Amino acid sequence: MRDLGRRLAGLLRGGDLLVLSGGLGAGKTTMTQGLGAGLGVRGAVTSPTFVIARVHPSLVGGPALVHVDAYRLGATSDVAGEVDDLDLDASLDESVTVVEWGEGKVEDLNEDRLTVVIERAEGEDAADGGGTDADADVDPPSDPRTVILRGHGPRWAGVDVAEALTRD
Repeated sequence: MRDLGRRLAGLLRGGDLLVLSGGLGAGKTTMTQGLGAGLGVRGAVTSPTFVIARVHPSLVGGPALVHVDAYRLGATSDVAGEVDDLDLDASLDESVTVVEWGEGKVEDLNEDRLTVVIERAEGEDAADGGGTDADADVDPPSDPRTVILRGHGPRWAGVDVAEALTRD
C-alpha cells in the first residue's frame, strides 16, 4: 500500500481530493504514508483519528498533504456542517487532500476527486493475525488487497489511473 501511495503521488497536484474507503486495517493510512513520502512532505503521516485533520507541508516545493480522518464525522445529523467546520476548502486548491472514511461525507468539496476503495481479503484468502495499518512496514504477500480507483470530474476525465500507475 505504501508503494501504491508513492506511485500515486506522482500523478497528483495541488487541488486534488482523494476519498479513501475500506474497512479497519485495509491500508488507508499506510497508503497515505506512501503519498506523503512521494510528495516529499514534512512529518510522520499517522492516523489523524483524534485530531481529525493534519497538514503536512511540502519539503520540496510541491503541494502540502492535508490528511483527514472523517470516521467520527456524522455523529450528528449535520455532516455537511461538521465538514464545513474543518475548513478544508481553505487549502483545497493548493493542497493534496486525502480523506479517510470520507465516502458520502466530502464529495461536495470538489467535483474533481479520486475515490480509492481498498478491499482486504476475507475468509480463506485472509492473512492470519490481522493487525492495523501502522503495524507493519510492508504489506505481506499473504495479506492481499484489491484497490479500485475511480476518477470523477473534468480533472480525471480520460485519465486511466490504473494504467498510469503501472507505467515505469
